[in-house]
Amino acid sequence: MVHPNEKIRKNQSDFLNQCPLNDREFHATLFRIGNAAYIYHQLACDTSDKMLESYYYEWLDGLPAKIKEYMKEQGFERCQSVLPFTRYVNERTDIGMDELMKEHLSKEDYKFWKSNK
Repeated sequence: MVHPNEKIRKNQSDFLNQCPLNDREFHATLFRIGNAAYIYHQLACDTSDKMLESYYYEWLDGLPAKIKEYMKEQGFERCQSVLPFTRYVNERTDIGMDELMKEHLSKEDYKFWKSNK
């Protein structure tokens, strides 16, 4: 899967072109997996601000006490880009990461991702 941002897509391509041949496929795999994960987490941004804030408080309630306090201190605005929160939002809205990764990665990349989570 390619990155949706053209500049990042070009940077990845340039990196791969300069990468030693024996390392190129490994890094290409990591880019495809990372790009799919990036797209997954960005889906949370499609949720309305009102719903996001509601999910933020739900998410906080499920965290262990020390982490909850820290995330509360960070506040809603800063936590909107925290990966555990964006995953919570997506799962809460029935967008499972496993399903998205399986749908957007090749069988080989998906198997690699599953075995290296």
